[in-house]
Amino acid sequence: MSVKGPEVKVRFNIDRGGTFTDVYAEVLSPTGEVDYRVLKLLSEDPGNYENAPREAIRRILNDVAQTNLGPKDKIPTRNIEWIRMGTTVATNALLERNAAETNEKYKGNLPPPRRVALVTTKGFGDLLTIGNQSRPNIFDLTVAKPELLFDKDHVIEVDERVFLRTDISPEEAQNSGNPNLYVRNGEVIEVKPLPAKDSDEYNALVSALKKPLESGVTSVAIVFLHSYCFPDHEDKVKEICMDLGYSYVSASSRLTCGVKAVARGHTSTVDAFLTPYLEAYIKGFKSGFDDSIDTVDVSFMKSDGGLCPVSNFTGFVSILSGPAGGVVGYSQTTIGEGEEALPVVGFDMGGTSTDVSRVEGKNYPYIQETELDGVFIQATQLDINTIAAGGGSVLYFKQGYMDVGPDSVGSDPGPVCYGKGSQQLAITDANFLLGRIVPKYFPFELDKEAVVNKFEEMRANILSAQPENKLSLEEVAHGFLHIANAKMSEAIKKVTEARGYDVTKHVLSVFGGAGPQHACAIARSLGIQHLVVNRFSSLLSAYGLGLADEKEEIQVPCRVGFMYEPKFFAEIEDGLNKLSETIHERLQKRNFSGDRVEIQRILNMRYNGTDTILSIPKPENGKYEESFEAEYFREFGFKMPGNPIVVESLKVVGYGKSPHISAQAIPKSLSAEVTPEEFSKCYFSNLGWVDVPVFVLSKLAAGDKIVGPALIIDPKYFMTIVLDPECTALVDDTGNIHIHVPKLDKKKEEDSIVNRSLYIHRFMSIAEQMGVVLQRTAKSVNIKERLDFSCALFSHNGGLVANAPHLPVHLGAMAHAVKYQIETCLDWSKGEVILANHPGSGGSHLPDFTVITPVYYEGENTDPVFVGEHQVDLKKPIFYVASRAHHADIGGLTPGSMPPFSKTLVEEGAATKCLKIMKNGVFQTEAVQEFLQSPAVESKKLTGVSVAGARFPQDNIADLKAQIAANKRGIDLVLELIKTNGLGHVLKTMTEVQHAAEMAVRAKLKQVAKERLKDKEYLEAVDWMDDGLQVKLKVQIDKETGDAVFDFTGTSPEFYGNLNAPEAVTSSAVIYSLRCLVADNIPLNDGCMLPVKIIIPKGSFLSPSDTAGVVGGNVLTSQRVTDVILTAFGAQACSQGCMNNFTFGGDGCPSYYETIAGGNGAGPTWNGTDATQCHMTNTRITDPEILERRFPVVLEEFSIRRGSGGKGKFNGGNGVTRRVKFLRKMTFSILSERRSLAPRGYAGGEDGQKGLNLWIRNPGTPEERIIHFGSKNSTVASPGDVFVIATPGGGGYGQQ
Repeated sequence: MSVKGPEVKVRFNIDRGGTFTDVYAEVLSPTGEVDYRVLKLLSEDPGNYENAPREAIRRILNDVAQTNLGPKDKIPTRNIEWIRMGTTVATNALLERNAAETNEKYKGNLPPPRRVALVTTKGFGDLLTIGNQSRPNIFDLTVAKPELLFDKDHVIEVDERVFLRTDISPEEAQNSGNPNLYVRNGEVIEVKPLPAKDSDEYNALVSALKKPLESGVTSVAIVFLHSYCFPDHEDKVKEICMDLGYSYVSASSRLTCGVKAVARGHTSTVDAFLTPYLEAYIKGFKSGFDDSIDTVDVSFMKSDGGLCPVSNFTGFVSILSGPAGGVVGYSQTTIGEGEEALPVVGFDMGGTSTDVSRVEGKNYPYIQETELDGVFIQATQLDINTIAAGGGSVLYFKQGYMDVGPDSVGSDPGPVCYGKGSQQLAITDANFLLGRIVPKYFPFELDKEAVVNKFEEMRANILSAQPENKLSLEEVAHGFLHIANAKMSEAIKKVTEARGYDVTKHVLSVFGGAGPQHACAIARSLGIQHLVVNRFSSLLSAYGLGLADEKEEIQVPCRVGFMYEPKFFAEIEDGLNKLSETIHERLQKRNFSGDRVEIQRILNMRYNGTDTILSIPKPENGKYEESFEAEYFREFGFKMPGNPIVVESLKVVGYGKSPHISAQAIPKSLSAEVTPEEFSKCYFSNLGWVDVPVFVLSKLAAGDKIVGPALIIDPKYFMTIVLDPECTALVDDTGNIHIHVPKLDKKKEEDSIVNRSLYIHRFMSIAEQMGVVLQRTAKSVNIKERLDFSCALFSHNGGLVANAPHLPVHLGAMAHAVKYQIETCLDWSKGEVILANHPGSGGSHLPDFTVITPVYYEGENTDPVFVGEHQVDLKKPIFYVASRAHHADIGGLTPGSMPPFSKTLVEEGAATKCLKIMKNGVFQTEAVQEFLQSPAVESKKLTGVSVAGARFPQDNIADLKAQIAANKRGIDLVLELIKTNGLGHVLKTMTEVQHAAEMAVRAKLKQVAKERLKDKEYLEAVDWMDDGLQVKLKVQIDKETGDAVFDFTGTSPEFYGNLNAPEAVTSSAVIYSLRCLVADNIPLNDGCMLPVKIIIPKGSFLSPSDTAGVVGGNVLTSQRVTDVILTAFGAQACSQGCMNNFTFGGDGCPSYYETIAGGNGAGPTWNGTDATQCHMTNTRITDPEILERRFPVVLEEFSIRRGSGGKGKFNGGNGVTRRVKFLRKMTFSILSERRSLAPRGYAGGEDGQKGLNLWIRNPGTPEERIIHFGSKNSTVASPGDVFVIATPGGGGYGQQ
């Protein structure tokens, strides 16, 4: 029955998305009857209304409260019980960077975000610009980065500082009489105070703060180093800014107390950028109501899945406001009870992207930090994995394979079928062509002729490239759907299998406009047998708002060295009690008390020496340690017995239990069979075209059962459920659709072009998932935070199949290591794992440990299997998996194992060509420990002088076990692929994928030959190292075949030093350069190198002897080789040309290693990028606060070295300046280049500036000495000494 009348109360739940605004309104009568209304509006329709959520409220009130409100009338609030909203308006503004006041899109009811000024600690004005210094896409020579959120012209540095004083106890600090010593959360800090009020320095600060305001900037973001433990300075500067008249000031320490200045600073800029925008939007929304709107319960969904009052809704908590409602919605409506309470995977497929998440029980998955479009956001938010695959994702055929996304056609012009002139096919077009969208039920006319014509063009392109593939239009369209489904399935695996969960033991909850079209196929491919499509699938984010609770949380960091030990238990309990009291007080102010308040006490914990933090709610037995170790073992597969557990922070979450909307029952079915509305033709790969029954969702009754193939359509909200053959749908009491998906039977082999395209993603996914496991299970900062590792899959003969794009210097190089083991390790057997790092066995430099594991066939196969004409020996490995990771210390002359002065290999640390670190599945601890200490013995034998073995062998062993675990993940995925598709099929497709890469590289080389060779016989280039070593290259290209010869004849002989580079390094430089030149996203495998022959003179410093030092070859010479290759092709001016390898440690200090960004070279159409990693590396830099908390150093400056880039028609990028102060005696080393010879410009562009290394002894005293440290050096620093690294700029391109 319909509930109406002037006395009704309405609960409005509104999801304001980028394209549509969805509304679920629960209507309550005075006598207790409950009804509902749903509505979907365009979010932007200025010709009909100013504000979509307000318009929806007006329309529903006119219906249920029998008002007669016009579009311009003020809306009375007497019938409104609550308004709950989720919104993506802030997210979209962030992604589109709509900060310009003149942006046409935002004229009207959506004002643009305001410009933001940034206030930060002196020496760190560029910190947020540099970020983690990595490149978003390692193969993009332009290094395109998202626009910053703050105005670079309005960055104000303040002469203040907070120093961590771990050398002083809290008692000593309190009794010291020093007014600048403080104890915060048990941590001793020393503060350099802000300028005193009315002093010249203070007046200068105020004057600097006024300037942005005078130029129209109205928002300020403040981030001072270590403000998480000392927010006082941020508070004072915020007060000054508010007094000056800024409309909004965001202090980072008041948003989040998390350590990491970059993430906290970005969070503050996001908040300052978006909050004024949200405030204006909310003000505009509320302006259309009567004066009582402020008494109405208006709340917004936060990124963490909790509601907050509208007054508390700010920019940094709004990023996932829209998707969060969907997570709450599916988790509250899908999870069953008892045995049926399987964990649920949420699958939300929209127009441009798909969101995937996982919920178990009532516990939502949270993360504390995420990256969105180049911005790091530090806030509690639901763990939602977003991929660029939606209904509007573009369909491509290029370089011999098919692909979907990441680009989208958007809503305007939209897919081709919309008839708005789009020239790009999308997933929606494929579904339309295959009959999965029935035009009769679509809200506007669809253009079938345009879709058919475009698919004919696509088919013709495929046939011209692959004449043997006689594909029909339907097979082309279905192939694209298969590829899209594979990508979305991989996203689901990342939130399940990659974290230790069995994906088959989940329910798949499907929502979003496009999700139900793909759900059965995706569930079937994953082995999921139960999926649920909510009755309100197309507006589940709105529905979920009605099931949410209000949420408050507080988190406070613990001091350095705060362990989970009995002596700290009372302090932990006291801290949690105080936080709980504060949460109670906050919720009580919002009228939550008694049993309406639920408190959760959490310890954020990690093993000492690692960075992986797990949030552990208080267990029933109160033993946090047991819960932590159990969770760590479940996720990573091992524990660290005896390793202390650090309590990183205390956290308390409070829930204000709010009223919820109630599910509305639908009528029971009165018939054993369901009568379809009609029949429509639909295409399925195993059936072809069939007439399938079409059902309308709103006409189905509880208990109705439908057997596929069939279509279930909700025409009101443009949603179609494609019920695949043999799948069965059952309607429950509230109208949700439960679908049983039978187990996957082996299907016929796909046509080769589709199959090849699928396997490109499948092979790459194996390497990527290996990388996920390695990063999560490793102990060292190098792997976990700096991401200095790579993972790859290899064929039975050692040819590269897929290399995840982690580090360029590892690309292709590992194949040399794998092939060496195949050729020399004759007694390899199952259960064995090999470690190799020697340059003579395919290594790069010694700290890069390569762990190789064979994959043996486990099936029964009596038929011979061939790869080409070669029969595969099934008793030998059929594949190999390998992981290469940089270990921070493996012994040698200096801590960090990057000795500047090494002349021979033995001086650089432990080396092995082949060491079995696992036999019969057992880790060989003694053999590994002996190997790690071998430098001391071997160096004594060879030189008479003993060097150190590995200084922290326990860390090496932990990381080696992580590499083994990563390889194990790769093996499982390979065997799963073979089990599903057959060994012969997998191997055949592998060769086709490699052939596709070969053809792509050949095509590019032919193009280069045509454009650049012309009358010349070859391309050539030459450059020199600072020591005078010459890298000489000639490139000959056959214009007909695309074969190329890279000839390094004329390169200098082996060097008596460590700049020698193994041949594998040069191979990596070549494959990286070729991949950059081929702008399309081609598969990266052995095929890329088949057209290429590399000639390297034996005995040159690019092909040295087994005993030559090589530590600098991998990190320095590799960069010069790359510069020479790109110069020969005229692709780019020289970049900084080194990695600026900086290490320190010793005397009880753990070893630390970093590579430092510089300037990228300009190109023919672009300026070089400032302050990023260049070419052969892409490792991240440690956050300043993490650095200072873990090591006895102070980072005094990290800034862009302005003016260091070469001038030209296009300017080279600038390098950076990094100043490190040592607090203890320790050894430090630098291994760098471009200190004598500048990075060269191209085509008349000027050179970039050379780098510079300075050692400042006794700074600020009469004994101060500034010492030029050269490019490669090492010494022992005294406490207080400072080391300055100024990295080179990139060369300019073209004359000004």
